[in-house]
Amino acid sequence: MRKSVAGELVGVELPVERGCPFAPPAEYERLREQAPISKVRLVSGAEAWWVSGHEEGRAILADRRFSSDRRKDGFPIFNVDAATLQQLRSQAPLMIGMDGAEHSAARRPVIGEFTVKRLAALRPRIQDIVDRFIDDMLATDQRPVDLVQALSLPVPSLVICELLGVPYTDHDFFQSRTAVAVRRTSSPQERQRAFAELRAYLDDLITRKESEPGDDLFGRQIARQRQEGTLDHAGLVSMAFLLLTAGHETTANMISLGVVGLLNHPEQLALIKADPGRTPMAVEELLRYFSITDTVTSRVATEDVRIGGANIKAGEGVIVSSLSANRDPAVFKNPAELDVERGARHHLAFGFGPHQCLGQNLARTELQIVFDTLFRRIPTLRLAVPVEDLPFKTDAVIYGADELPVTW
Repeated sequence: MRKSVAGELVGVELPVERGCPFAPPAEYERLREQAPISKVRLVSGAEAWWVSGHEEGRAILADRRFSSDRRKDGFPIFNVDAATLQQLRSQAPLMIGMDGAEHSAARRPVIGEFTVKRLAALRPRIQDIVDRFIDDMLATDQRPVDLVQALSLPVPSLVICELLGVPYTDHDFFQSRTAVAVRRTSSPQERQRAFAELRAYLDDLITRKESEPGDDLFGRQIARQRQEGTLDHAGLVSMAFLLLTAGHETTANMISLGVVGLLNHPEQLALIKADPGRTPMAVEELLRYFSITDTVTSRVATEDVRIGGANIKAGEGVIVSSLSANRDPAVFKNPAELDVERGARHHLAFGFGPHQCLGQNLARTELQIVFDTLFRRIPTLRLAVPVEDLPFKTDAVIYGADELPVTW
């Protein structure tokens, strides 16, 4: 196939919807074969660089000459029109949209909340949450059970409740609002209202914690900020909202897709059933294989950069495709195969560089506990419909399963 010339528009308009959960869109494969960095057109009409190669993607994400600030001209958001793009640029940035010292200052205080020690203390509570929902599944007389509603959505919701210190009496409200916010069948108005209600709730939660800080993430942040004389109510609310939105839907969809992937590859599932010590490696491979997000790795060049044979000029948008990079055959042998013993921890599912996902180890912990517990307690679990009949999302932003009927 003819290689594209650096800077040449290759005739692909993004976003490209995903179909089969076990393969990227054909356009992604074609773009990577043509050139690891190619020009594409976005919904807004703007052009941007599409980065398909793993090596090139890591290099860009680690390079501080590429900005995460969505307010900058040229920053590419490939699933919105020009009017919506301008509206998004007018909003104050969350941590993921900050650069340099501003980003470091916002990130540094919460890094300690995701250490191995903190997660080890949280692990028994995550196990209790997972066991509770599997108890409910086993107790029902009605089958099939929709695993999305029964397990995938509520587990991350309640884990975030634990992390943020949401009182037990508020769990039902919190869980119901997060479910509406991420459900594809919700109307845009319903999702917008659910997010507004969640933000208002988090605002009130922070206010209550300012009066009585507890031994939880925000109780500790409030105590630290008071000691430093830097109490920032609005900043704490924004951080809570970021942790909610970044950590809930992605983990929920990864639970569903991981179950589908393992059930559809019984020989791989048999390996972790025989030895749960393989589960951490299996989680890394599932993250590489499905790569459910493809938008958080957008950047804009702040100066001229030559990389991967492309001359990227200051002000030009760049989108690193984690899905395409994670299927790069130059890095992952037989990338279309699911191999739980691959040890693919250098995937880009959590990004790379200074903006690498803050909660990645929490997500890993949740996934390991869910997969080990689910297949241990329900060893005969199986899909209730053929995999090709499952209603997968075609959203180009976050990919997952709308419903997952299972039985045993």
